[in-house]
Amino acid sequence: MTIHWYPGHIAKAERKLQEQINLTDVVLEVLDARIPISSRYENLGKFTADKPRLLILNKADLADPLQNTRWKDYLEEKIGQKVVLTSASSSKDISSIVKMAVELGKPAIDKVIAKGRLPRPVRVIVVGMPNVGKSSIINKLIKTAKVKTGAKAGVTRATQWVRVHPKMEILDSPGIIPARLEDQQRAVKLAVVNSVSEAAYDRVEVAKSLTGILFCKYKDIFCTYYKLEPKENTPSIEDIAQSRNLLLSGSKPDIDRAASLILSDFRQGKIGRITLENTEEITD
Repeated sequence: MTIHWYPGHIAKAERKLQEQINLTDVVLEVLDARIPISSRYENLGKFTADKPRLLILNKADLADPLQNTRWKDYLEEKIGQKVVLTSASSSKDISSIVKMAVELGKPAIDKVIAKGRLPRPVRVIVVGMPNVGKSSIINKLIKTAKVKTGAKAGVTRATQWVRVHPKMEILDSPGIIPARLEDQQRAVKLAVVNSVSEAAYDRVEVAKSLTGILFCKYKDIFCTYYKLEPKENTPSIEDIAQSRNLLLSGSKPDIDRAASLILSDFRQGKIGRITLENTEEITD
């Protein structure tokens, strides 16, 4: 399976991103906690230069709690960046985001004061792949839905400054995807979490790939949820269609509906709290 990309606007978006980062003090990078490797934008480092970065592992309420802890420890200890776990169902993490961002931006504000100017709020830019939840985080920070959100990749369009705290303001930016993505396994995972336009991939093929990952990493949870007998081989989409009684005329399995169901079940966390990537999978 090949996932096709349509990156015509990416170069322009990256130039604009560079201009925006130059105006800010701290970079807040939002990742999907279910795929921390695949949802990182590898080229971000060349844009951020020496800007401090705060990593947000978002949608942690949908990810494996044990893996959340392991990823947080890994990113903080091995990469040396501060990490905050966030979720759509709770606002308890907001104070931590503000506190850490203000701390990271303090050196920049100290330089402003040293030049004889009045202190200003720390300026933070929020970046990340489409649909990792950047706008939802900002909405929680400002406690109102002034920033448009949506379930499809690429809903955020224009950039805007948002004051979220007397000492902090955010420049929201559109989600970005790499101009080229040769790693198709990564592309599949991005499609699984809905970070890729539906026009770019075959839903049935992506559902098959997700089924294989779930059966490998969470066999018992997966089989229990779909009421399947554990086997040596990965259950097929047809097996799940039969289990859920998704049938066409003549009792033929409705593959398309079953594929949509599998993806929807995973994205909504119905199968269970699942992380598709482990720290052991990182290659330098």
